[in-house]
Amino acid sequence: MKDQTLILEHAQVIDVETGTIEPATILIRHGVIVQIVKNTSAKNDQTHSHVKRIDLKGAFVLPGLIDMHVHIKELFAPLFTASGVTTVRNTGGNLTELEKMIHAPVNAPTPRVISTDRIIDGPPGLWGETGPWSINVDSEEVAKREVRRQVRAGADFIKVYGLLEKSIMEIVVKEAAVFGKEVSCDLLHSSTVHALDAAEMGVKWFEHASGIIQAMYPDWHMGSDQESWNKINWNEPEVSKINEVCEVLLQTDAIICPTLTLYDQQQRLGNRWAPDHTVIHQAFKNNSLINQWEHFSQFEAALRRIGMQTTLIKEISRVYASLGGRVVAGTDTPAGIWTFPGMALHRELELLVESGFSELEAIRSATIHAAHSIKRQDLGVIKEGAIADMIILNSNPLLDIKATQQINVVIKGGKVYTAEDLFKEVPSEEEAEKTFHQFLIQYENKKPHCSLTD
Repeated sequence: MKDQTLILEHAQVIDVETGTIEPATILIRHGVIVQIVKNTSAKNDQTHSHVKRIDLKGAFVLPGLIDMHVHIKELFAPLFTASGVTTVRNTGGNLTELEKMIHAPVNAPTPRVISTDRIIDGPPGLWGETGPWSINVDSEEVAKREVRRQVRAGADFIKVYGLLEKSIMEIVVKEAAVFGKEVSCDLLHSSTVHALDAAEMGVKWFEHASGIIQAMYPDWHMGSDQESWNKINWNEPEVSKINEVCEVLLQTDAIICPTLTLYDQQQRLGNRWAPDHTVIHQAFKNNSLINQWEHFSQFEAALRRIGMQTTLIKEISRVYASLGGRVVAGTDTPAGIWTFPGMALHRELELLVESGFSELEAIRSATIHAAHSIKRQDLGVIKEGAIADMIILNSNPLLDIKATQQINVVIKGGKVYTAEDLFKEVPSEEEAEKTFHQFLIQYENKKPHCSLTD
């Protein structure tokens, strides 16, 4: 087997740990960074039969980005990589459907996938009846069995939804802990459990920064009457109340993933964020995505109720980070409307900066902080021994966060990709439809064996 070696010369390497930039040459072998030589070029190593050199003079090298909240499908997965998002955390889906991507080679054109299995909700289920992507549970024993089933299936963590009864949610958390699995919650639509309740149970992850507003205002939830909504000043957040809740969350080492772009795109109805970018142009060719977003855009009243929370969620994110809490970047792609795969994470970074994060702090939320949150020391950094996931930028993102969008090439597991290379990896809608139907048949065939029995 040939020794695959890539040498990146004259790179301006961004150290996300220190916030410094130093010229260096990076030696990559078999998808891993094996050497970083500062202020010099590597000599031609004649012992390797396959060496590729790239001169990066004038370019900036950033670790591959990590989107910590997605619902990925093969149909648009390469768009993440084309946007420099080399790892995603899938927060609800089906492990069987994602099996190909989960077990893909390190240098695959799709992002590496860290994933839960189906969402554990309470009846009647926010997304309807029990199926391949969610299960509605109203029994402690069923909850335990489902956790054990997901662990056997290979789930990296467990996800609970806001319609789950408090006592059942607590059982899920305890059962997950038996197997060393953390629990993530989406309490956006919960009327009975707020963030402090969940944190006390041992829930680790708070998707959409959800449940915090309910903890601040116990008489409010998404289904509240208009009078309850009117009591909250959505545009001038009460920082004292935010501090009070965040201080308690901090004691539990809770992780907040605010998904600001999800809120923001719904707030911007009729004025969506969609810059002139090659990946966004490609996304508009995906009829499934566009039809989904155009369909949901009709529900203006519901979207605006979520969008009006944007300013408050921004301030929650800023306060929690300022207290020393861990805030990670995620997008909920393709949920809501116009959450463009991959590019939505760049918008998330912009919104974090708007919230008061420095450019470096925003970048850390999608690199080193994200990687450490999923216990992956080999991701989110450019250092010897790390996986060679990198994006090559035309300008310095520490000066302007929008520079993260100016991608020259992406390196995934040591393999160099242009955007056009990755667009060719997008399956046709016919291929995706065939794969989807094969999955549904597989799910139906397995269902009697993986229902809820030990």
